[in-house]
Amino acid sequence: MRQGLLLYGPPAAGKDTITDVLRELDARYVPFSRLKIGTGKTKGYRMGTPEQLAALAASGDVIYRNDRYGNTYVVDRPGLDQAMEDGRIPVVHLGQMVGMEQVTTLYPAHWVRVLLWCSKETTARRSPQRGDTDTTARLDAWDATQDDLAAHPRAQWELRVDTDTTAPREAAEKIDAIIRASSPRS
Repeated sequence: MRQGLLLYGPPAAGKDTITDVLRELDARYVPFSRLKIGTGKTKGYRMGTPEQLAALAASGDVIYRNDRYGNTYVVDRPGLDQAMEDGRIPVVHLGQMVGMEQVTTLYPAHWVRVLLWCSKETTARRSPQRGDTDTTARLDAWDATQDDLAAHPRAQWELRVDTDTTAPREAAEKIDAIIRASSPRS
């Protein structure tokens, strides 16, 4: 069975940084590039068009879609299929519980769910350091993520990491240990 990793958390919680360290630990970890329809940052995304999104939706291949920062972000079946080829483990970054639920429900794989958390003050400090030009929107998203977690008190996580107090390498090693321990044998 295929494996995947879901990293959930507010902006600047360390999803990109921890993904980079996971890749250093094991080449099977690959960042999942969501399809993005819109403008702005292109690094880490597969840029698409409204027509591509419509075709994916018509064929039932949209696993999860969200609209934020004036753009549309999509987790799609063909993208996940490609990311899981040859035993690779895609690392999917999400900031919405509904996205977590849809990916784990609609895409058959063994998913490990990790909550990465940092304080709002940390997001405010890290956001401009990483080049964001919309830190105010990122802080609004931090609030939305906190509200989202509160609205889903039964959410289950294989691991929770406070990135204010846990170094990226330590977090990645903990995640990797869980992935290895839970690796399906089929």
